[in-house]
Amino acid sequence: MLETDLKEMIKNPYRTFELANRLREETNGDKVTFVVNRNINFSDVCINSCLFCSYRNRERFVLSHDEIRRKVEEAVDYGCTEVCIQGGLLPNAGVDFYVSILKAVRDVSREIHIHAFSPMEVLHAARNDGVDVEDVLRELKREGLDSMPGTAAEILDDRIRDVICPDKLKTREWVDVITAAHSLGIPTTATMMYGHVDTWEHRLQHLKLLKQIQEETGGFTEFIPLPFMNRNNRLGEFAMPSSGFEDLLVIAIARIYLYPLVENIQASWVKMGKKLAQASLYTGANDFGGTLLEENISKSAGATSGEFMSVEEITESILSAGRIPAQRDTLYRILRVYEGKS
Repeated sequence: MLETDLKEMIKNPYRTFELANRLREETNGDKVTFVVNRNINFSDVCINSCLFCSYRNRERFVLSHDEIRRKVEEAVDYGCTEVCIQGGLLPNAGVDFYVSILKAVRDVSREIHIHAFSPMEVLHAARNDGVDVEDVLRELKREGLDSMPGTAAEILDDRIRDVICPDKLKTREWVDVITAAHSLGIPTTATMMYGHVDTWEHRLQHLKLLKQIQEETGGFTEFIPLPFMNRNNRLGEFAMPSSGFEDLLVIAIARIYLYPLVENIQASWVKMGKKLAQASLYTGANDFGGTLLEENISKSAGATSGEFMSVEEITESILSAGRIPAQRDTLYRILRVYEGKS
């Protein structure tokens, strides 16, 4: 896709939606997937000062291992196949700290998939311990890490990052952690947090970089566009969030540009709201995200869609949008297809 193509897609959005929907159907059929998972945010203590963060140091909590185990027990009881674990950057957190979280999960369940620790957290552990990123990743994998969220990406352009997250890892560092994970057999998601001081050109360059990585490694399981939430943070004082129509267009352009390398495009119901997430199923999205059980970060930034959506509500949302709900695991293996009312 060239910049001229991008301009044409923005100029003619309904054609863009139609093409994206056709590619979604070709790739995924009418199934819309979701995962039964739980978020565990282990701490809001963080040494970084990202302008978009509404979560950092609000309560200054750090979960104990017993609290983590209890949350995992609740996830297992609900039927979760995944726990998604992330948190702030504690000043002295090294590899042993992150390993101790993995061990707490494994004390409860050997089977549940651990989707944990952003590239920033991995780099933070490596810096604190004075070791290579690859050594950190090997140790985490050995102790039970199954996959990683590709968060901390925001916009992969250092001019933007210098404004919105100056203390965070640079573009090259994010790429290095992600490609190292892929080389070690640790799959990741890919994300983009947009709608603040970025432009469509920045978004296209971000997608271009993700596409290059996927061509080289094949390690991305999905792409998740994340609209900027502007409440209770410094960035929201001068940056206007995207419109719902723009959110749909981001999904459509991502589907077209990443086709056929990235098969799964997720609509984040937490960020977009349920109704807009349903609409996105006709503009290129094929995944509805997860149940989450406990979502704190988006909620603190003004998300109003709640912090949990039950399996029943997700399946009903997909069915009422005219699609077929399918429960998946983290790696997009289908576990159950819902052909009728749940």
